[in-house]
Amino acid sequence: MSPSPTDSFDLLEATVADIRAAMADERVTAEALVDRYLARIDAYDDDLNAILTINDDARRRARRLDERFESDGFVGPLHGVPIVIKDNHDTRDMPTTAGSVALAESTPSRDAFVVEQLRDAGCIVVAKANLQELSFGVDTISSLGGATRNAYDLERRPSGSSGGTAAAVAANLAAVGTGSDTCSSVRSPPAFNDLVGVRPTRGLVSRTGIVPLSETQDTPGPIARTVADAARLLEVMAGYDPADPVTARGADQVPADGYVSHLDDDGLEGARIGIARQFFGLRNEANGSEADAEAITTVIEDAIEEMEAAGATIVDPVEVVDLDRLASARVLQYEFARDFDAYLAELGDATPYDSLAEIVETGTIAPSIDSRIEAAGIFDVDTGSLDENLGYLRRLERRERLRETTLSKLVEHDLDAVLYPPSRVPPVEIPDHQPFEEMNCELSAHTGLPSIVVPAGFTGDGLPVGLELLGGAFAEPRLFELASAFERTTDNRRPPDRFGELD
Repeated sequence: MSPSPTDSFDLLEATVADIRAAMADERVTAEALVDRYLARIDAYDDDLNAILTINDDARRRARRLDERFESDGFVGPLHGVPIVIKDNHDTRDMPTTAGSVALAESTPSRDAFVVEQLRDAGCIVVAKANLQELSFGVDTISSLGGATRNAYDLERRPSGSSGGTAAAVAANLAAVGTGSDTCSSVRSPPAFNDLVGVRPTRGLVSRTGIVPLSETQDTPGPIARTVADAARLLEVMAGYDPADPVTARGADQVPADGYVSHLDDDGLEGARIGIARQFFGLRNEANGSEADAEAITTVIEDAIEEMEAAGATIVDPVEVVDLDRLASARVLQYEFARDFDAYLAELGDATPYDSLAEIVETGTIAPSIDSRIEAAGIFDVDTGSLDENLGYLRRLERRERLRETTLSKLVEHDLDAVLYPPSRVPPVEIPDHQPFEEMNCELSAHTGLPSIVVPAGFTGDGLPVGLELLGGAFAEPRLFELASAFERTTDNRRPPDRFGELD
């Protein structure tokens, strides 16, 4: 099959289903699609600064997939779909840097489990995306890649740490993308870039080959422009991995008919949505203005009304957890060095460093991240005695109680999900830093319960606002039903103006 004219397929905002249909109709080939996305990266990434590395093998893989298609048809559900991967996912054919100059030449010998799953399904990794260096923070600044910008306002932050993926997908530099979420990273970047992001239930998706930040909180997740594409990605990413025993929890939890079958235009009819008002409004006056918080709340209030009009029963308010107790369950400062050092040990000769401390001592870490690491006291913890560290153990126990409390609230009020904004404030202007205290990321991260972020609308200044829905353990099917119905009812996804079709 010879390549079709590239102008016969509308690439902007193209979904996985659009790509699959165009390939079936011979309106586009995988190779032509890769060429067009690479052209967009070349034309637009100087503005966004979202991409760290281009995959030199992308065109060859596309040609091989085109040959396979001609002889055997689609190789999998994501055949020929160009994807951008957060650069803390191990890739056997590209460096995995976590945004750090110190790891610029670190090329693992194997793919991360989720990358292998995606490639087996037919994905083409076109590039790896910038991130907050070592995933430590919510700005998307790195010593290797510099600062990524928001696709809707280049003077503002995209949030983080998966901000490079979010900005790239929002600007149509790839069809879909992946991120990882320790606390916010597949939720606030999509919210700030008018996208869909899913933080899966702990144990649904493997963490093998993901540069770690916190073993008990980390999880990869999909970032996409539509709920359907997020569902298609999660279907492929989820699965049992013997190298990550926590995935035994989710081994039988993926529906036999997948997640795409749960996309439902009428998914809000009869649903019960609890409004977690405790996550609305400014929490710390040093982190923004009341006008900032009100701009977010106004958009979310409109979204709640739209859900009710679509048939949902709104339970307002629902007090889910004590916020101070939620914050007191943070364990990143205990786990970061331990888990990162274990990752380096697995890399072996792929990296010249044996520890996080050695990398920090190189003096190459971006200054804002370096100061955050110092302030957090990461190296004040004796990682060899965590099993006996009462402060750490009490925080882990607190998480179990928070999980039980949250699940009990869902049952007590007969709720399908609780709703809140992923952030209390909009994207901040550069050079300010996105305030972590205004991120509502800890409920899902500390309980291990799933949540999905969908576009809720725009502020009066034209900044995207996201809406987060959190459900019970392994309730991803129901969350996709709710999110897809809201998406179809509101049609809030709008591509950024400055990244249109190329001539």
